[in-house]
Amino acid sequence: MASISNLTNALPLHIRRFRPCGYSSSLCTLSCSLAEEVDPKPPIPKPNSYFPKRGQTLELMCESLAFKGKGLCKVTETGFVVLCDRALPGEHFIGRVTRKKGNYAEVTKVKTITPPRDIVDAPCVYAPYCGGCKTQNLSYEAQVRAKEEQVRDLLIHVGRFSGELVQLYGVMKPIVPCDIQFHYRNKMEFSFGPQRWLPRESLHERRAVDADNENENFALGLHAPGFFDKILNVDKCLLQSHPANKVLAAIQECWRDPQLGFSPYDVHSHKGFLKHLMLRSGRDVTTGQPEVMVNFVSSSYKPDLLKFLVDKVSAFPEVVSVVNNVNTSVGNTSVGEEEYTLYGKSSIRETLRGLTFQISANSFFQTNTYQAEVLYKLIEDCAGVKGDGSEIVLDLFCGTGTIGLTLARRVSHVYGYEVVPQAIADACLNAKINGIQNATFIQGDLNKIDENFGKNFPKPDIVISDPNRPGMHMKLIKFLLNLKAPRIVYVSCNPATCARDLDFLCHGVAEQNINGCYKLISLQPVDMFPHTPHIECVCLLELQ
Repeated sequence: MASISNLTNALPLHIRRFRPCGYSSSLCTLSCSLAEEVDPKPPIPKPNSYFPKRGQTLELMCESLAFKGKGLCKVTETGFVVLCDRALPGEHFIGRVTRKKGNYAEVTKVKTITPPRDIVDAPCVYAPYCGGCKTQNLSYEAQVRAKEEQVRDLLIHVGRFSGELVQLYGVMKPIVPCDIQFHYRNKMEFSFGPQRWLPRESLHERRAVDADNENENFALGLHAPGFFDKILNVDKCLLQSHPANKVLAAIQECWRDPQLGFSPYDVHSHKGFLKHLMLRSGRDVTTGQPEVMVNFVSSSYKPDLLKFLVDKVSAFPEVVSVVNNVNTSVGNTSVGEEEYTLYGKSSIRETLRGLTFQISANSFFQTNTYQAEVLYKLIEDCAGVKGDGSEIVLDLFCGTGTIGLTLARRVSHVYGYEVVPQAIADACLNAKINGIQNATFIQGDLNKIDENFGKNFPKPDIVISDPNRPGMHMKLIKFLLNLKAPRIVYVSCNPATCARDLDFLCHGVAEQNINGCYKLISLQPVDMFPHTPHIECVCLLELQ
């Protein structure tokens, strides 16, 4: 039998976090016992070998949550590692193997034997089927414990930091929970479709379609997990703001009326008019009252056809902007080739860390404004800006400039780099809105830097790096190791690639003869998105 450590090393990076039995953890102690006799159906065959086969049913215990919120489980009889979607810590269940990958497998849940610890009733009726809130039926306290444990394990097993350093010396801080667990998202994107998706147990509810009511089966909602062409109809989302839910309900109430002539876009036939509905929420910077932008994404420009919906939603006082993105491509993106303002303003605004930011239909902005205040305060604290206006800040993956601009008034100059041209344009506009003149934003792909990168700015005192989920390219890591800035603040939305990059920066890459030159001072997990598997981390590194 292979050892647990070998199994761990064989796993892909994003789930390489399994720990040997006996590791002390509140979420990994196998404290659940059989409370009832197992129903003999489906049968549970004795494993013929350590490695299960596709289609085999297994008795499993979920120990913790892995990245993307999948349950990290063990086969009861052998200890073989499997992943199961929607399995929760402490759940004892029967699963059927659907896929085998090297030294781990993926299963689907067939039957729960003993329910999970810390289970609660999910308040959202769509929670069992929608992929947005996978852990809504797990108590919030258990959610943040699981996220903290996941980051700690990745830091030790992927980042190669000792458990003593991480725990005893307090390098890793306790996770910062989010005080607002619902209605925290300032942006939601819904899709139109010609046929609502129903879970298997609800198929009997599908309405009979005839010539008079065929529109009743049209869908406006969220994609069913794992499907690009199946839409779960959603009338209300507990993650978006109350004003945005009022707008969604108003549209759902009328858009299927055959007399209005709307047709949802079909991703297979590439026919239909309405593609997406995007709702963004902000605040009036003077009054603090909520502002909502409604963005209809369509396959062609037909303002007269949209007029009924525009009049309907603009009746809400919170709606200050209605725009139409026209996307003629067959792709599933909500970004249009052309954008038209159909009512009110072309953008909304929001405040963050005392600055005002203009938000257009397609510009990036932190999705949880409330928790972004917490996140950015942590980044400022880690940056340790002197405040005398003498320091240079290099802001990598700067987006619309939000992080760099919050530091700009206390430093000499901020240099921001971002690959998306529109984001750079928004960053320059945000600097102008806030009267900031010591910030320069440059468009460029940080995954394709060459030997000339770094010649256009002085050596920075502080580097801020906020990459997307894949983390930093090795070219950029080599550049930072050669640059040797005194401090790096690494902001990550993926704890697995974060641990990997911290390993490279601190310990180097022996097979490439690259030496690390940084010391990890602190790592602070932040829960930005309750009820989802996503975790943000703020890390401080100092030059050794």
